[in-house]
Amino acid sequence: MNSLKDRIKKIPVEDQVIENSDKLKVSTEEPSAELKPKSNDELNAENPNRKKRRQATEEELANPLHGVKLKEILERLVDHYGWEYLAERVNIRCFQYNPTMKSSLGFLRKTKWARVHVEDVYLDMLDELDVIP
Repeated sequence: MNSLKDRIKKIPVEDQVIENSDKLKVSTEEPSAELKPKSNDELNAENPNRKKRRQATEEELANPLHGVKLKEILERLVDHYGWEYLAERVNIRCFQYNPTMKSSLGFLRKTKWARVHVEDVYLDMLDELDVIP
């Protein structure tokens, strides 16, 4: 059986390789003056297979839940109220017995009715804090 040293290939080191690796590569191209992100229309023109993205409506933008992730909602609720209040308000086991973010998020992502209840508690919290006009 071959030993580990026998199986490792020895690569010869040449002086030329070492000298070339120390030199910095300088780009001859000048960076463009404007680094402007492309719009959806420009990206769609370049790649017709790309899905066109729909813009959010005013109604969607006015929704306080728009753009807020479930993890952020749960973190804000736990910081504001604590697990005990959430266990009283939303009757689910992952809030009552050994509550963790991981178990709660997993259950809320799978169970629509529980997520709706948690979102209602979040909206009530925003009303209390006068965030929603």
